[in-house]
Amino acid sequence: MSLKEEKGIIQAAGEDVKGLQGTIPARAASVVAALSMFLMIVAMLLTSFQAAIYGDARYRFYEKEYARYHVTDALDMEMEDVMAVTEYMMDYLIGREEELSIITDVDGSRQDFFNEQDRLHMADVRNLFLGGLKIRNICAAAAVLLILGLAVGKADWRLLLPKAYFRAVMILAVMILCLGIVCSVDFTACFRVFHEIFFTNDLWMFDPATDYMIRMLPEGFFSDMVIRIGVTFIGMLAVLWGIFVLWKRRFLKNRIS
Repeated sequence: MSLKEEKGIIQAAGEDVKGLQGTIPARAASVVAALSMFLMIVAMLLTSFQAAIYGDARYRFYEKEYARYHVTDALDMEMEDVMAVTEYMMDYLIGREEELSIITDVDGSRQDFFNEQDRLHMADVRNLFLGGLKIRNICAAAAVLLILGLAVGKADWRLLLPKAYFRAVMILAVMILCLGIVCSVDFTACFRVFHEIFFTNDLWMFDPATDYMIRMLPEGFFSDMVIRIGVTFIGMLAVLWGIFVLWKRRFLKNRIS
């Protein structure tokens, strides 16, 4: 199919939409489609956090990071013990454990790995993470309802949704590129700004000399995790992009026949 033919079909489809918009006007349908795709992308972004953080049940990414940043030397711990602490911490973060406390061999003695500052800060982190997952669920449900509304309202949602998604992703791509450049120039500053935005206290400011958790999770670990989340998110966007491309082509082909 040539580009000229495709444009002609889309234009014809637009004319058909005018006759179908018995419930939703064309402009309103476009706005609803854009909003549904925006909510879907937000849901995908928040899902990418969960997928990157919990995608590997054995936490092999964490183990590789610990080896890369010599965490066992910094903590004077065996890797097996560090991984046990990690699994417990991750269970706490997702809400499977109520108290952040685990006795282990660290720094030459058997003691609680986490101190009071760790517990207070990680309580904030857990509330933020679980809150994000709730927002993800709300966004996904709202997107589905809006799409159903388009279908019930006789809008040409098969064309509106891909168009809205493509536009949203292109805008998002520019934002991701800019953010990536800023983070690559000064990740430390970005890391600080992130905490200042999402936390109302300074409990995230740890002293490596006295705090084991920051030795286990150095800044380099968070930088690598941000990249992991970004790659996961972009991969999800690319998959849905491909689905919409095939969907649009098939729909236009059916329009011809």
